[in-house]
Amino acid sequence: MANIKSAMKRIKTSEKRRLRNRQVKSQIRTYSRRFEQVLSTGEGDASEALRMAQKAIDRAAGKGVIHKNNAARKKARLQKLYNETLTG
Repeated sequence: MANIKSAMKRIKTSEKRRLRNRQVKSQIRTYSRRFEQVLSTGEGDASEALRMAQKAIDRAAGKGVIHKNNAARKKARLQKLYNETLTG
């Protein structure tokens, strides 16, 4: 454990951020998984599931949880999967 006051504060803030980041990343994975599930089963609206997944990715990139290029890559892969399934 740190002895310096500012170092102790950094430990606390970094722990808070770590937990928030973990939550946001988990949300991205959840929405992506739901989208892929909708595509594979055909139950539900795939375009709505895609929109929700992209929204979660954009939110994470806006907060700085993931890099903007990482977000763009994830969104492109989901969109490609959607397009391939529709044109199939």
